[in-house]
Amino acid sequence: MNFDALTAFDIHTHAEEPCCGPRDDGYDEFQAGMAAYFKNPAGAKGMLPTVQDTATYYRERNIGCVIFPVDAERETGFRRYSNEEVARIAAENSDVMIPFASIDPAKGKAGAREARRLVREFGIRGFKFHPTMQGFYPNDRNAYVLYEAIEEEGAVTLFHTGQTGVGAGMHGGMSMRLKYSNPMYLDDVAVDFPDLKIILAHPSFPWQEEALSVATHKPNVYIDMSGWSPKYFPKILIQYANTILKKKMLFGSDWPAITPDRWLSDFEKIEIRDEVRPLILKDNARRLLGF
Repeated sequence: MNFDALTAFDIHTHAEEPCCGPRDDGYDEFQAGMAAYFKNPAGAKGMLPTVQDTATYYRERNIGCVIFPVDAERETGFRRYSNEEVARIAAENSDVMIPFASIDPAKGKAGAREARRLVREFGIRGFKFHPTMQGFYPNDRNAYVLYEAIEEEGAVTLFHTGQTGVGAGMHGGMSMRLKYSNPMYLDDVAVDFPDLKIILAHPSFPWQEEALSVATHKPNVYIDMSGWSPKYFPKILIQYANTILKKKMLFGSDWPAITPDRWLSDFEKIEIRDEVRPLILKDNARRLLGF
């Protein structure tokens, strides 16, 4: 990947569709709920982009991206998109795409072995966690064997934080418990794994100040600004992005729920300093990923 040639780098995109057959029972309702929340009709109509579609979209815009599935099989019953399949397609589109994987921490030592294999054999550069969808506290010691493997392999971790659009407005919130995604639980992880690169995904409503405090205090913690249109960013997030955390903020869209076209258009309209914009849009990700 030639970072110099890219106009921006999106740290947060999803491989949504199961790769091994038709949608699982309940998946249509799940995606319809997501589409309503994000005002994105693609999910409701079963028209979500494939990984290859995503690569084509980003190449047309000269934007690089990280892409990942979410392994929430245990909690949701939905098959995860194969980590190996995502890595294979990303490798075929390596000019614009970097693969992350996802492993449910409940898989314990088996998950740790999978993580090492994915890094060594498939070029996986990081791992996505979604505490609310996966049903775990990030500082649960049962997850530490997986974190240890990721840290030793030199890969990045990316954790969903704050309220999620998953299950929003659905019966019982689709059994999603928001408590798991308080970013303060990542403070423990940052202490216990000081060499593990940790990204806190999204403006962490209603725990924005907790996220800012952890990222300010722990050198290995970053924040991606995905999942919200920038026009809705809280003032304190913009304040920290312009100052003390300007080298730790990352552009992320949350594709396909939010497109980079929409995110970047709204980002142009908020009060981010001229010298900070390139840091958020590309330079911070480049440094974090080692390019």
